Amino acid sequence: MAKSATDVNLFRRIWYRISWSLSVGVVSLLYRVRVFGKENVPKDGPLLVVCNHQSFFDPMLSQTWNWRPFYFVPRDTLLDIKFWGPLLQTYYVIPIRRGQADVAAMKTIINVLKQNKAVCLYPEGTRTSDGRIGQIKPGFSLMSRRSGAAVLPVVIDGMFEAWPRTQKLPKRGRVGVMYGTPFSADQVKALGDETFAEELTATLRRMQAELRQQMGRQPLSYETP
Repeated sequence: MAKSATDVNLFRRIWYRISWSLSVGVVSLLYRVRVFGKENVPKDGPLLVVCNHQSFFDPMLSQTWNWRPFYFVPRDTLLDIKFWGPLLQTYYVIPIRRGQADVAAMKTIINVLKQNKAVCLYPEGTRTSDGRIGQIKPGFSLMSRRSGAAVLPVVIDGMFEAWPRTQKLPKRGRVGVMYGTPFSADQVKALGDETFAEELTATLRRMQAELRQQMGRQPLSYETP
């Protein structure tokens, strides 16, 4: 007998809670994770979480012990990998085609946000090559405008040193996670695409500098030569 949608959703919620607790717990212990600004995460309403991208552990780190489920947006090719692909599909994911305008995925993200869910994106698109946060591209605010979602900036620091993209396996380290003050949907709309992209980039970089200082590290320079 085929499982009903209710049974599938219940199984997913139970599996999510158990597996997420275990994976976040292990990562938190291994990397002595410190979390700042957790009180800034809205408990309800549509929420677009925007995070920098340092490693494959970022999904666990960007949500940490926040019990509100995040939907994640992996590239669609990850779902084709043996074992990992089917495993990813048991979580809350919205696959997207990388390197092109995936209109269907964009509509799905907006629809999920309209259901008062939280969606986490890594707008840099790929893991950082030097630990710095790349420039956020204009047009990203479309999802907030269409859904009425607040935008929550999140910064992870320390995983680049522990697991840079040139390194095959991770090593131990110390990691910090910081949740910033959300931008309301009205703020995003008032700023416009270009200005909001600039403001979001500047906010993430300021948060990274503050987080690195909190963790006893020297802030990174973004000065152009």
